[in-house]
Amino acid sequence: MLLPHGAGFNKTVTNDGSTSIPSGLDPYYLMAEGEPLADLHALAHEEQVNRLARHSPVTACRSAVIGDPTLDRILVSVPHRAQYRAALGTGPRRLVVLASTWGPESLLSRRPELPADLSRTLPHDSFQVALVLHPNVYSSTGRFDLARWLDPALEAGLVLSRPYEEWATLMVAADAVVTDHGSTALYAAALGHPIINAYDGGVELIPDSPMARLLAATPRLPTPADLPDVLHTALTVDIRSHATAAFAEHGQALTLLRQHLYRLLRLRPPSGPLEARAFSPSSTTPRQPRAFTVRAEVSGESISVARFPVLTQEPVHHLAAEYPSAGPRAVQSAAVLWSPTGKQSFHRPHATVWTAAGWTAHVMEEAPRCRTAVAVLTRRRCLLRHRTAGLLSMHLEPHQQAGTVSYADPGAVASAVHAWLGGHPMPALPVSLLCDTGPVTVRVGLAPATSDDLDYEL
Repeated sequence: MLLPHGAGFNKTVTNDGSTSIPSGLDPYYLMAEGEPLADLHALAHEEQVNRLARHSPVTACRSAVIGDPTLDRILVSVPHRAQYRAALGTGPRRLVVLASTWGPESLLSRRPELPADLSRTLPHDSFQVALVLHPNVYSSTGRFDLARWLDPALEAGLVLSRPYEEWATLMVAADAVVTDHGSTALYAAALGHPIINAYDGGVELIPDSPMARLLAATPRLPTPADLPDVLHTALTVDIRSHATAAFAEHGQALTLLRQHLYRLLRLRPPSGPLEARAFSPSSTTPRQPRAFTVRAEVSGESISVARFPVLTQEPVHHLAAEYPSAGPRAVQSAAVLWSPTGKQSFHRPHATVWTAAGWTAHVMEEAPRCRTAVAVLTRRRCLLRHRTAGLLSMHLEPHQQAGTVSYADPGAVASAVHAWLGGHPMPALPVSLLCDTGPVTVRVGLAPATSDDLDYEL
């Protein structure tokens, strides 16, 4: 028995089999001495049976529509979407997944700079970028060389999925998919996710295939900076119908597959349906940038901030970094320094720890260019030391919407307060500020530092 590789038959591979015949439907590989090699071709849709009949009529007589087992697993994984996003650290951000097939016309071959450019161009607190690669890319390049090649993007927080099952969890977790002509995007289309076309044309895509029709219906991505506008357009395009033309028998693939296999074996199949299994959450932990260039706009008591990797070309206001893990260059150059979160010495029997007041004073002494040092106490509390305004307690209210609670990154809020204090070096306290980090807007209260915050053990 043969099953399709991928969703549908959308490509022809140059110098491999017959010209212009979709890969997977070529009689050269399906026949031996005039007879079909397989007893059964288990296909996902009647359209595939018709296309097989055009290219290999004898083989098509041994075909059956069973659906797509991978799609069934993806569909039963949808209730786990929040868990998948939590494993990636996505939070309220929009997850943009780049899907690249293999070969000279693939996204990664044609636009090798796109993962890094998107990571540098899109605000870190509004977008997370992930990359799904065809397994052949891992086989031909190797994970080590891929990581070295993609290091600028990985350093900026790019999620690089492993080549086995993680790609499917990213499809479920995604808010949008940027794709070439590889069939992975058809699974995202079946979920109703916005699709953005990044295929630059060529000879591999089969005209009028499901993938060709999908790409024709979706907006193109000219440059990385255009992604927010193109995504807005993509949200208005209903692409589920293109997936409907590629997948049938939803939820039945394993049961039908078992029936056909047992028939070929001339055995009675076990009774009862087979249920598809949800995918496990991703085990890939993306790197967390430790330094950002920050664009800040202050209007009264409202501040909007957008953070970018250090190497961005975007106009920015200041540099902010985590002390000391950002490294000596960033630490010595940053206007804002914040502490790592979590008590590192809690389980050590012998330990000397900083108080929040002591740590902020130490940081100011170690980094003379620092204007604002923030000790992160909890997700809701920070102690801020400003060279002019002095010691302040900072209270972060979470963002609540539709039964969910979202927290802003304290590092982003620290940059917002730093920008506001630039125009209010001796503020009248207490004061309530509104901090917009992109997808999350939170209320931030500033007040004179309390003894509990000053003496808090980091």
